[in-house]
Amino acid sequence: MNFLRPLLFILLFLNTIFSIYLVFKRPRSIATTWAWFILLTVLPVLGFLLYAFFGRGLAEENLMAISTQKEVGLDYAKQLEKESLNYDNPNDTTQEARLVVDYFNYSHKNPLSKENDVNFFTDGSSKFKNLFKDIIKAKNSVHVEYYSFYDDAIGHDFITLLEDKAREGVEVKLIYDPWGSVGNSSSFFDNLERLGGIVVPFITSRNMIRKYRLNYHLHRKIVVIDGKIGWTGGFNVGDQYLGRKKKFGYWRDTHVRIVGPATLLLQERFVLDFNASIQDKQHKITFRPALFPKPSLKSRDNTAIQIISDGPEQEEDFLKNGVIRLMNIARHKIWIQTPYLVPDDSMISTLVIAARSGIDVKIMIPCKPDHPFIYRATQYYANYLTKYGIEIYIYNNGFLHAKTVIVDDKFSTVGSMNQDFRSYMLNFEANAFFYDKKISSQLAQHFKHDMKDCTLLTQNMINQQSTTLKLKQQVSRLLSPIL
Repeated sequence: MNFLRPLLFILLFLNTIFSIYLVFKRPRSIATTWAWFILLTVLPVLGFLLYAFFGRGLAEENLMAISTQKEVGLDYAKQLEKESLNYDNPNDTTQEARLVVDYFNYSHKNPLSKENDVNFFTDGSSKFKNLFKDIIKAKNSVHVEYYSFYDDAIGHDFITLLEDKAREGVEVKLIYDPWGSVGNSSSFFDNLERLGGIVVPFITSRNMIRKYRLNYHLHRKIVVIDGKIGWTGGFNVGDQYLGRKKKFGYWRDTHVRIVGPATLLLQERFVLDFNASIQDKQHKITFRPALFPKPSLKSRDNTAIQIISDGPEQEEDFLKNGVIRLMNIARHKIWIQTPYLVPDDSMISTLVIAARSGIDVKIMIPCKPDHPFIYRATQYYANYLTKYGIEIYIYNNGFLHAKTVIVDDKFSTVGSMNQDFRSYMLNFEANAFFYDKKISSQLAQHFKHDMKDCTLLTQNMINQQSTTLKLKQQVSRLLSPIL
């Protein structure tokens, strides 16, 4: 038995060397590097299995398929959006946010648009009711892209409506993420495809097990109707998003309906994702005016918007950095709603510096988890940020899933990006940025209304948390970069 001790030492030594090689062989954040290193060394066998499926980079063929897609309607959309810039609005704050606008449009792929009508929806029943009304009126095309599309009551209502439109001869195309639609199967979409619709899983969801890649997901929620009406935000397609699941109760989210030139950028995003994901290249979408129509000038609210998308195919955390840039121009307040509060060091520094500078920083999080580890990490960071004068509000009226940021009631963003490592680095996200006092004030009013159903986290509440709970928070925090 004397040989076991040196053998164990050798195995642990080799495990450590191999762990170092794996986690340091490609660039990633220091926090992510150390999180994987801890997991690999503490759990030698299980850690390597987890790393094999969750720790490796985006598959090379997926990276090429996504990053090499040629823009279809971007040049045309930019030309139309140039025309919209001639219109002024007393609520327009783009000049004050010029540094943010220019950062996002550095590569000339995220132009600013004006002349947009905007409506917000915070209730699932109202959102789907109005979305379905728009789809019913569709004449040419309905393009749908969701992280979750469940086989349940609202899922059946949605797919039945799309089948009806396909039967009418309307072009129906749908992208979904099977990982986010657990319990659903491709057969759910068979009838739609028989009627002429085309349904594809997002490219990173294809052969996930065989490619040992489970960590990269389509998290965008986009619907574009006739190239004229665009929807995006936090709601997915499932009964829980209408408050029909006892586990979550009422579902509080934020979605936005846009009519105007910004819709063309949502259309462009959908086309790029569809063309990257489709296997039969004869079905790739090419430019035609019906998909990118010139916006009508009727009934315009003239809201200034940028549509920003991001994903792991980009070398920088583009969307997160843009949000930080936006927060850096704050003079009075930064209000955030997010279901997951697992910020990286750069975001923490931004929030703490703002709070220390006298800016009113409020963050609203849910009172219950949908992912236990992430919720414990959220609790850890809620406790941590409270020490620096940041007010953490715990939403008690069901589950808070909204992803919003409001700065000074002048600038705001709504979309799919959570305040966590996964949204920053791993998911494919999309947000609408609003440079408009009226629109940002509307979101601030929603925030104030939600505060009535919140509990303010206090230091006394933190002190009363049990040792066991704090241990769970600490462990979850150590693993937060890879959750």
